[in-house]
Amino acid sequence: MATFAEMINSDKPVLVDFFATWCGPCRTMEPILKNLKSDLGEAATIIKVDVDKNPAAAMAYQVQGVPTLILFKNGKALWRQSGVVQAKELEQMIRAHS
Repeated sequence: MATFAEMINSDKPVLVDFFATWCGPCRTMEPILKNLKSDLGEAATIIKVDVDKNPAAAMAYQVQGVPTLILFKNGKALWRQSGVVQAKELEQMIRAHS
C-alpha cells in the first residue's frame, strides 16, 4: 500500500478527510464523500485519515478541528476547509483543480 506522502504526490487531485470516530460532523461527511466518489469516479482520490490513529499526519498539516478536508495535487495543499462541506461544492472545487 502507498504511503500518505506517495498518495498526496499524485498528479490527480487527492482529497484527504481528517476525521475522528467520535466526531458527529465527521459521520455526516461519510455519505457526502461516498456520493462524491461515485460522481467523480477516477477524476480524484479520496482518502480518510483518523487523527487519533495518525496524530503525526494531523500535526504536519496543523489539523486542529475535525473534520478537516484538504485537497492535494503533486504534494501541494491547494485547498482546505474544516467542517461539513456539501458534495456539489467539493466536486466543483476538485474539478477546478483537475
